[in-house]
Amino acid sequence: MVNLLSYEKLYNVALSEKVKLKIEKSILVIAMLSFLLHLALIYLKRYDLLNIFEDSNFFDNPIAAIYTPFSFILVYEVYLLIFYLPRSITTYITKQYEIITLIVIRRIFKDLSNLELSSNWFDIKNDIAFTYDIITALILFFMIYVFSYLRENLENNVKTHVDVPQIKQFIKIKKIMATMLIPIFVFIGILTFGRWLMDAAPENLSATLKDVNSLFFDEFFAVLIIVDVLLLLVSFFYTDQFHKVIRNSGFIISTILIRMSFSVEGVLNNILIFASIAFGLGILWIHNKFVKNLKLE
Repeated sequence: MVNLLSYEKLYNVALSEKVKLKIEKSILVIAMLSFLLHLALIYLKRYDLLNIFEDSNFFDNPIAAIYTPFSFILVYEVYLLIFYLPRSITTYITKQYEIITLIVIRRIFKDLSNLELSSNWFDIKNDIAFTYDIITALILFFMIYVFSYLRENLENNVKTHVDVPQIKQFIKIKKIMATMLIPIFVFIGILTFGRWLMDAAPENLSATLKDVNSLFFDEFFAVLIIVDVLLLLVSFFYTDQFHKVIRNSGFIISTILIRMSFSVEGVLNNILIFASIAFGLGILWIHNKFVKNLKLE
């Protein structure tokens, strides 16, 4: 039998508060350096000192440089999602919503660099994409605020009926899952970046960069769906309450919708992202009402 204590040690090595702070500082430094490097490449191209990116509009506008540090911030958000996995399921789901919202925000910076300011705003593809993204980001931000409010209200006012030893055992299982996720996501990241290096060409760099981000997060959320299903199945050992089963099942559907959004573009992408968080928000709101009614009985 595998010694669970070994997982506890690995968990502390990869996912302790001290390690989190170190990773946070490292990511911030890398993000700043990547931003400056991207800016430098843009101005080198502008003054004809570097022409290998001649056919890529990703190096035309300084605003596009903001896209690069946001990519590293998203890497940190992925780490935070794994970090918060052993905590409550709603905190873990909130991090998923924050990640997809940051992806939309990052895309807005790319949209800004491609804007064509004219009276024919709604006839220009890039301008319409910017409009959809900026409205979507505002709505998502508000929905995450409401979701967080409902989550905190639930955690502050509802007492669990599960015994303390059972809670500790369930948390231990989630720590094992979180520990196993670290090498999986590192592998996915290295694999997708390696594919990008092999396929990337300067004249097609902008499109290739978009593809590698979609590929990583597509596979990332595919693994999260598996994790969500496992959490649901494991939770049956500790509770069979209908409202909790429906809540956790609803969160799986929400994650699936997020993953589906990576396979489409345009307004359908925004609709799927919006629907995923709206569905999760609705599930949590009904769940809280259900719990409140149970307390009144």
